[in-house]
Amino acid sequence: MASTLAERLSHGIVLFDGAMGTMLYTKGIFINRCFDELNLSMPELVADVHRGYVEAGADVIETNTFGANRYKLGLFSFEDRVRDINLRGVELARQAIGPHDALVADVLVAGAIGPLGKPFDSTIEHEASGAFAEQASCLVEGGVDLLLLETFGSAAELEVAVRAVLSVCGGLPLIAQLSFNEDLKTATGDGPEALAAIGKRYPLAAIGANCSMGPQGLLDVIHRLAPLTELPISAQPNAGEPRYVDQRLLYLATPEYFAEYARRLIRAGARLVGGCCGTTPAHIRAMRSAVTAETPITVARPKIELPEVKVEAPAIEPVPTAQKGLLAAKLGKGFVVSVELDPPRGADIAKVLDSARALKKRGVDAINIADGPRASARMNPVSMALAIRREVDIETIIHYCCRDRNVLAMQADLIGCEALGLKNVLCVTGDPPKLGNYPFATGVFDVDSIGLLKIAANLNRGLDLAGNPLKDATSLLLGCGADPGSVEIETEIDRYRRKVEAGAEFLMTQPVYDSRLLLKFLERTQQWRIPTLVGILPLASYKNAEFLNNEVPGIEIPQQIMKRMAEAPSGDAARKEGIKIAQETLLETRDVVDGVYIMPPFNRHDVALRILEVL
Repeated sequence: MASTLAERLSHGIVLFDGAMGTMLYTKGIFINRCFDELNLSMPELVADVHRGYVEAGADVIETNTFGANRYKLGLFSFEDRVRDINLRGVELARQAIGPHDALVADVLVAGAIGPLGKPFDSTIEHEASGAFAEQASCLVEGGVDLLLLETFGSAAELEVAVRAVLSVCGGLPLIAQLSFNEDLKTATGDGPEALAAIGKRYPLAAIGANCSMGPQGLLDVIHRLAPLTELPISAQPNAGEPRYVDQRLLYLATPEYFAEYARRLIRAGARLVGGCCGTTPAHIRAMRSAVTAETPITVARPKIELPEVKVEAPAIEPVPTAQKGLLAAKLGKGFVVSVELDPPRGADIAKVLDSARALKKRGVDAINIADGPRASARMNPVSMALAIRREVDIETIIHYCCRDRNVLAMQADLIGCEALGLKNVLCVTGDPPKLGNYPFATGVFDVDSIGLLKIAANLNRGLDLAGNPLKDATSLLLGCGADPGSVEIETEIDRYRRKVEAGAEFLMTQPVYDSRLLLKFLERTQQWRIPTLVGILPLASYKNAEFLNNEVPGIEIPQQIMKRMAEAPSGDAARKEGIKIAQETLLETRDVVDGVYIMPPFNRHDVALRILEVL
């Protein structure tokens, strides 16, 4: 059974589909046809459009019922088919989703309702209300998951529609959207303030804007709207301004352009994004990547409140940081060098061990081991760490994430790490399952990285989560992550402070490509300073840089770096340029940090060693 809209929003950004009319037009349907009636006369064509959006990764698809009210249908003499067209519209959307298997069970169906299509004023308010209630009742009868009022050019008409739909929707979520022009006003002169006012007066699931403008203009609307409301905000722009090309109406905004603006809309405050006129499954597929990249910003929230543990005199005094092992002793007293080696996708660990040996021979202090990076299926990092310690005898830093375990399992694992002598633990929230190859997998996220640090710090004091004393304490060296280049830098700084207060003893940054951002971050966080390892991720090619910049959470690559990679010839020359950039960053930051954390692509330890040559 599909989750509710509220559940989807609680886990991050919700992606709607794109245009229906545009797709029908490109499939040969003339614009003088009644597109809504195609639910009855050409149902397979409508279902095929829906399927395209489902396959592109949309979380919500809208019924082909935008104009299926008695007035718009009356223009084509179909006013007596309101119920049939709306019921069939819901049925076709459900049909496109297909059997409720794990891959599509979370695709929701939104009942689309547009304006009446006639001039609105107070003299027709009663009949307008009846028309909106009639259509909404049919969509609810058909079994939609939510209702969407969209492309309204009048706040007065939208408010009448909101009241009418709420009277018949049976508690289903309702989203209300206005359509704005370039002056950030509707056709009747209403601004975002009027929309926010409607959101305050009625129990809506979200408010927002769609149509009339491309992504850039709609971004201005969202910037204006965000400070005015506490409701989730939706944004569904057109694919730019339409143009006539070879006697056909075309929208020229590319999917890549749309994906970039999806990121900007999300960062401006939009929680629901999608497309309107001119957008296609290609646009939604590109937006899917952008949404996936932004989702960790919102999912990293604790679902449970950790109790405050107050103990007058802890039974066991925590072990001082410097006494927690070789790595802990060197932190803050020398320059620590760490290199990340990803766990293998199978059981053969021979290549990883060879890399670890080569790195130890060249003086590397520790091997970092990620925990299911990008939500992929790999060897458990604890198992890999044990093998490295046994075969190579070098310090390891285990990345431990909250995604896969509840608080009971976390405590069990951390106590186990202590028993196995795996002292160094980087506490991270973890990439959400939707980022990887198993989007249907469940992410636990009982707590985020801050909550995990609190749990681990309690264990270091000989206490469990509930404050109950343990027989002995752990002596784990606890690390945290931070992104000096985050676009939400105030939030990032606040979370860093909370991580240190929760018990973090060292910091490993996200990859740094602009040393000025790191210096500014360190300056602003000086009062909470803990030993810091700068993250270095060498670029392999321009394509690799594009992927990291657009699809990997927490990585922002400056335009000047993108330009350098774009101008570098392909192959070995591009890799050399990536190494050169990494070396420059290391040299620019080495005097203000306590170490480096290198993430070589494809476990290429030789690349890490080449970067370290500048030291």
